[in-house]
Amino acid sequence: MHSSFMPPRQVKIGDAAAFAGTTPRAIRHYHEIGLLPEPERGGDDRRRYGYEDMIRLLWIRKMTAAGVALDDIREAFTTGTASAGADSGDGIAGILERLEETLAEQEAEVRRQRTAVQRMRTEGSRTGLLSDFVTERLRGLPEGSLRQADLDSLLVTERILGPLGAAVQATRFVVLATHPALREDSDRVDDAEEALDDGVAVDDPRVAQVAAERHAFESALYAVIEKLGLEQDDDALFDAWDAAHPAPAHEGEEGADLSSGGRGTGSMGVFEAMGKMPYDFSPARLRCMELAAELSAHESPAT
Repeated sequence: MHSSFMPPRQVKIGDAAAFAGTTPRAIRHYHEIGLLPEPERGGDDRRRYGYEDMIRLLWIRKMTAAGVALDDIREAFTTGTASAGADSGDGIAGILERLEETLAEQEAEVRRQRTAVQRMRTEGSRTGLLSDFVTERLRGLPEGSLRQADLDSLLVTERILGPLGAAVQATRFVVLATHPALREDSDRVDDAEEALDDGVAVDDPRVAQVAAERHAFESALYAVIEKLGLEQDDDALFDAWDAAHPAPAHEGEEGADLSSGGRGTGSMGVFEAMGKMPYDFSPARLRCMELAAELSAHESPAT
């Protein structure tokens, strides 16, 4: 028994969208950008879609689902040598090659993100944001011995000087985390510096006094670093960085340093960073920092 059903020769936009698995709005967009030719209209001035229109819609739908951009699809349909419903020769092949490269890059980025998330879960949400080179330097410290301000400082340093610079700075926080008396002195000097707000004149005697206290503390801190042999550990950091990141031939024999090779791709230059990273330091506090640096330079001329 033969069926009396006869498929329509043309359908309206709603039926075309439903069959192709898209929306009328998307089809109208295809018309606007020249991806899908305007079909003939019926007596009611509404678009009517035939078999060839549906074939092209299906291919558009499949290609967009695969990640091919609409502009690339249009180019392939325009320059291809085959029909719209088939592989359009070199045009499609080139597009698919570029798409495969893009997907490979996206997969690599997803792997990087997953690694970062796993590190954050393992190391802690803050510490895990730092690079392996820095977190390895901090490994073994008592839980909770690093303060939020310590991690914030390392994050900024890594952005400016890269993992090597932050790993060297981490030595400071390793000592503070394991020497309560030094940590107490550090807090006292920090508080004194913060007290040099905008209400303090740059020539106020307190500025020079706090600078002297800062210099004395830094000297004491360095003495402990030297006593513990951590200075040699810092030298080993440079060697490890050089081994993992050999300098290009055009950079000569200087190796990695904190101002260039040690920064890495996620960092920026010091001077650029100074113009972009805001620091809420008063003129008095800046002067205090200058005086402390001068005291250090006078004590160690070779440095």
